[in-house]
Amino acid sequence: MEVDVAKAAQHVADTEVFDFPFGLEWEIPQVFGEFFPITKFMVLELAAALLMVAIFVPLARRIRDGRPPRGRFWNMFEMVLLFIRDEMARPAIGRRDADRFLPYLWTAFFFVLFCNLLGLLPWAGSPTGALAVTATLAAMTFFAVVGAGMFRYGAVKFVIGLVPHMDLPLAMAIPLYFIILPIEILSLFIKHSILAIRLLANMFAGHLVLAVILGFTVMFGGWAWYGVAPVSVLAAAALCFLELLVAFLQAYIFAFLSALFIGMAVHQH
Repeated sequence: MEVDVAKAAQHVADTEVFDFPFGLEWEIPQVFGEFFPITKFMVLELAAALLMVAIFVPLARRIRDGRPPRGRFWNMFEMVLLFIRDEMARPAIGRRDADRFLPYLWTAFFFVLFCNLLGLLPWAGSPTGALAVTATLAAMTFFAVVGAGMFRYGAVKFVIGLVPHMDLPLAMAIPLYFIILPIEILSLFIKHSILAIRLLANMFAGHLVLAVILGFTVMFGGWAWYGVAPVSVLAAAALCFLELLVAFLQAYIFAFLSALFIGMAVHQH
């Protein structure tokens, strides 16, 4: 029998209904009607944001009051924050400039991570598997990059500085400059588009494969079910551990590339 991929894709698509186990459903109340529909991914993004507030506001208060974080839970988050600062932001942006962009990098990392982890719930779906979400995150990085470069050099010098310095005679440098400048401007947009597509493709593909594998459990009947169902469940469980690794890895890659792009903007050629 063939797996209906289109039907499996419905389980990772953004809808206005939460599908719970045992056939239970919860239709999200539409407060604003058709003018502003509230979808499943919006609810999950709000849950990720509330989780961040619930964790980091108390942690910030402890640090501000001079109290060291105690316990494995608080020390784990402080360790991750220090890792992002010391191993990602400062090497990519520079020690002098990195601290200004740390709030954004911290927020981007944990928001992507929490959205990815919420997507591991079988009834939830990952918001980072939707292009609207990843494109918005990439657009925020794009504006941070352009804003950082223009703040450092000014708008005109930032655009001019996109072209690397060429130690050539003026007669050769001028034509090459007008050839390379559009390419560099286009590459600026392409890099951030890839930032969105990379995150989207990894998260959507992983959840789609999970949905397809679990779909085998309901596609076979009779004696074949007893052989297919256990294998499908075990394969899905193994893939979930891989998806857990991917959830952390994609959050790291997004934050690291964001730091790298910001560093390239504030330290031009």
